[in-house]
Amino acid sequence: MTYTYEYFKKSADYLKEKIDFVPEIAIVLGSCLGPFSNEIENPVVIDYADIPNFLVSTVSSHAGKLIFGTVCGKKVVCMSGRFHSYEGYDFEQLVIPVRVLKLLGVKTLILTNAAGAVNTDYRPGDVMLVSDHIKLTGASPLRGHNVEEFGPRFFDISRMYTPQLREIALKCAEGTGLTVHEGVYMFFTGPQFETPAEIRAARILGADAVGMSTVTEALTAAHCGMPLLAVSVMTNMAAGVLDRPLTSEEVDETAKTIEHRFSSYMKKIVAAI
Repeated sequence: MTYTYEYFKKSADYLKEKIDFVPEIAIVLGSCLGPFSNEIENPVVIDYADIPNFLVSTVSSHAGKLIFGTVCGKKVVCMSGRFHSYEGYDFEQLVIPVRVLKLLGVKTLILTNAAGAVNTDYRPGDVMLVSDHIKLTGASPLRGHNVEEFGPRFFDISRMYTPQLREIALKCAEGTGLTVHEGVYMFFTGPQFETPAEIRAARILGADAVGMSTVTEALTAAHCGMPLLAVSVMTNMAAGVLDRPLTSEEVDETAKTIEHRFSSYMKKIVAAI
């Protein structure tokens, strides 16, 4: 399918009818990080399934709702749940949410995710601000017809993870009780966890964490010229680091232990932007 500007505009126009303000910050909440949405004041909640031309989340831990409201005096929109290629979506479809956010007037995008720690100095519960990424698998979400209204055919991504936003996030980490790093995120398509050999290769290539999301959204944001902050929660040590199998239950349990501190941290970041 060829996606046109009007295709994305139909989604945005529907949403604009439901709200009476322009959101300045968008936050995408990853696996098990949904409780931050409880911090949104005067929420307007819209199911993804009700939005024309939007996608529907199939991951059980993702609420699948768009939430508009206020956090620390800032007008925000929060995606409680995101979309992945492993759900069966084509890479080209994964541009939809970020492009709709752009048309809503969002100026800054914050992406969060649950990730596996490759760097052996990291521990479950640590937080990593993404400074760069490695993507060696799958197509680009920008493959195919270029929609010039969003950005050029060829575009630079050498500073796509906005350094100024990372500086703000590092300062906001003080006093949170969280251990916060800066590092490189490596994208794998999933849904299976990575093999120990893949993790050894990722470490050699310079990755500090691995995950199955975020990069497609980040590339779309870069194409749109949106300032971007990406934040990974280390919910487990990656495959082969410890002598035990990986489970989704471990991811859920670690996310549960950090959710309140993480929500407070995200509020500080939103207030400081």
